[in-house]
Amino acid sequence: MKTNKLSYGALLLSMSAAALSAAPVQADERSGKEVVETICATCHATGKDGAPRIGDKEAWSQRAAKGLDKLTQNAVTGVRKMPAHGGQAALSDIEMSRAVGYMVSGGHSTDTNKAYSSPKTRTGAQVVEERCKECHAEGKSGAPKLGDMNDWKPRLKNGVAPLVKSAINGHNSMPARGGLANLSDAEMKSAVEFMVGKTGGGAGQAH
Repeated sequence: MKTNKLSYGALLLSMSAAALSAAPVQADERSGKEVVETICATCHATGKDGAPRIGDKEAWSQRAAKGLDKLTQNAVTGVRKMPAHGGQAALSDIEMSRAVGYMVSGGHSTDTNKAYSSPKTRTGAQVVEERCKECHAEGKSGAPKLGDMNDWKPRLKNGVAPLVKSAINGHNSMPARGGLANLSDAEMKSAVEFMVGKTGGGAGQAH
C-alpha cells in the first residue's frame, strides 16, 4: 500500500543522521529519557487525554510525518490538552526536543544540543509589552528597571546568555518564562535583548 507518510524506519534513519553531529548531553540539561520518564510519562505512558502512548510506533509515525519541528513546536507552545512545555515552564526547548526525539524514536534517538524548533511568533518588544514590563517597568520585587543601566550593568558582567537562562528557568521572585509557559527560548532571548538594548548599551555589546 502506498503512503506519503514517513515510515518508522526512515524516520529513525533521518533522526540518527541529524544527531550524528550533536555533542554529548550537556550536564545542566536533562536527557530526553529523563524528561520523558519524569514529566511526559504522566500522560504519554497511558495515553491520557488522547496523548500518543510511549512505544506506539504507528501513532508517533503519523505525527512525525509532519516533521519534528512541528511536533516540537506543539510541545513548546502547547496543543489541545497538552500544556506548553509539558506544564513545566523551566524545561528548555532543547530538553523538549530531546523528549520528542526520544518518544518518536522509541528511545533510540541521540540527544540533540540544538532545538528542533524554538518558535518565534512574538518580537522581544511584544513579549516585554505583554508580560515583562509588569515587573521591569517599575522594578517590582527587585527586577532591574527598563532603561536603568545601573540596574542592568552588574547583571551583564557575564553577558546576555546567563540572563536568558535565568529568565527561562526563573530566578528569585521571577517565575520561569515570566509566568508564560508558551514563550519559546527564542522569544525569551529576544525579550531580554530588547530590555538590555533599552539601557543604551545594546544587547550585541553585552555578549
